[in-house]
Amino acid sequence: MEDKVYTLGVDIGSTASKCIILEDGKNIVAKAIIDVGAGTSGPSRAIKEVLENANLKREDIKYIAATGYGRNSLEEADFQMSELSCHAKGAYFLFPNVRTIIDIGGQDSKALKIDDNGMLENFVMNDKCAAGTGRFLDVIAKVLEVTLDDLEKLDEKSTKDVTISSTCTVFAESEVISQLAKGTKIEDIVKGIHTSIASRVGSLAKRVGLRDDVIMTGGVALNKGMVRALENNIGFKIHTSEYCQLNGALGAALFAYQKYMHKTK
Repeated sequence: MEDKVYTLGVDIGSTASKCIILEDGKNIVAKAIIDVGAGTSGPSRAIKEVLENANLKREDIKYIAATGYGRNSLEEADFQMSELSCHAKGAYFLFPNVRTIIDIGGQDSKALKIDDNGMLENFVMNDKCAAGTGRFLDVIAKVLEVTLDDLEKLDEKSTKDVTISSTCTVFAESEVISQLAKGTKIEDIVKGIHTSIASRVGSLAKRVGLRDDVIMTGGVALNKGMVRALENNIGFKIHTSEYCQLNGALGAALFAYQKYMHKTK
């Protein structure tokens, strides 16, 4: 019986480090997420944790591929891949009919157009401003004195539309504070924030050219209130997966398997 081939993908974001181990390029055997990213001990801790979760050692792994914001700083990696390629690869693995990917990360948001073979055709990215990113939601949650996990539940309770018009994080923060001073309910403010982000990210997606199936990746995809707001903005159903936050790491692990297969041939 042939030995199983294990590959590891690590996605080093600005706010979190994510790892996935794949068996034979098709089975996800372990995952790990550490809530600190580039420039910290997060990536090494994520690798250590994912190996423990899989009950494997470093020498059991054929290749480690790194992607994301901090990919070039990881000594443990055998090679690096662009996060755009990894997001396309990971999403196509989870959703073979994917044609549009919307990714909201900690520091940027991007929309990717995928061809019928799962290859990246076009992309649009916002990495110049925190508005429309996970960082924006972090800032607003702190102002409202709630956790990120609370945002989805609050959004569900909203009964009134509140417009948060500022596209700048600093000004939006001031706007939220003035809404609180007016006595506006927190749940209505949260929904207004989701709508504001959806408007910003939705315009990115429309620029890249929307086609079904639309997939959302990144940690923000776990927030169903945000997903709903984006669906309303773009007019398409958005598919998500339990692995949405690990999508880049999954793509990296798939590239690592591809590299191994190419080498052994």
